[in-house]
Amino acid sequence: MKKTDPYRPQSTNFSIFSRFMMTERKNIRVAILDLYEGQANQGMRCLREILAQWAGNNGLFLTCDEFDVRLALSVPDTSYDIYISSGGPGSPLESEDTPWENTYFNWLESIEEWNNSAEGYPKKHVFFICHSFQLACRYYGVGTVCKRKSTAFGVFPIHMLPEGKREAVFDGLRDPFYSVDSRDYQVIEPDHSRLKEMGGKLLAIEKNRPHVPYERAVMAIRFNDYFLGTQFHPEADATGMSMYLQREDKKQTVIENHGEAKWQSMVEQLQDPEKIMWTYQHVLPNFLNLAMEELIEA
Repeated sequence: MKKTDPYRPQSTNFSIFSRFMMTERKNIRVAILDLYEGQANQGMRCLREILAQWAGNNGLFLTCDEFDVRLALSVPDTSYDIYISSGGPGSPLESEDTPWENTYFNWLESIEEWNNSAEGYPKKHVFFICHSFQLACRYYGVGTVCKRKSTAFGVFPIHMLPEGKREAVFDGLRDPFYSVDSRDYQVIEPDHSRLKEMGGKLLAIEKNRPHVPYERAVMAIRFNDYFLGTQFHPEADATGMSMYLQREDKKQTVIENHGEAKWQSMVEQLQDPEKIMWTYQHVLPNFLNLAMEELIEA
């Protein structure tokens, strides 16, 4: 487990957070489950920055611990207030029955048991991103997880379904909204009866492509009252992604794999404040706000 310094409050606004600061408890504990397997990535940096900004903007003391799931088989216990499970490389299918995946699913089961028990209060909110989302979909059996015909890489529109338009975590988003998508696998063929049985909701799907004979991928699901996941990367920030793409080595990699037009399109779309940054400023902060309401009620 990697510990980080507590995020210190910079300002306080008069909202649900001011009510929290008036209570005896002053510190929020967040656990990030790192599924990147030690590989260099932008995701963890973005998550740390979102948490720091959110804590600072709302005058909160926040402690964040990171757990290396795949290399160290490290997972958090049930003492944390909020959990975020990251994206990561590789196949969400080939890890079946591996020690790290079994450890991960045991952790997930422990959070479920907490939330389902009468003594489990306040409830624990979990956000699953990309690879974690695919694993959660397989765990719950809510859709088919499979390899894509080609890699999805770029800035893409995400289309909300009726339940998505009522979802608190998507509050303030336009339809469609835009996000970074980077994956070789996907979730398709959602099992609506299974979702209904769980109390889950299908929130969003990828853009319609009538010119190709492929089913649209599921892009977001609320699994239950406390668990939500997205296939896209809501943590991706425009500034960091732009700098990343303009590094000469990364630029050449994108051009070799996807073409120069794709690279140019991504760089241009990252400059649009109503696309990537709008999603960055809304999805995970909304999730954190929702989880905070649970703590205040407690």
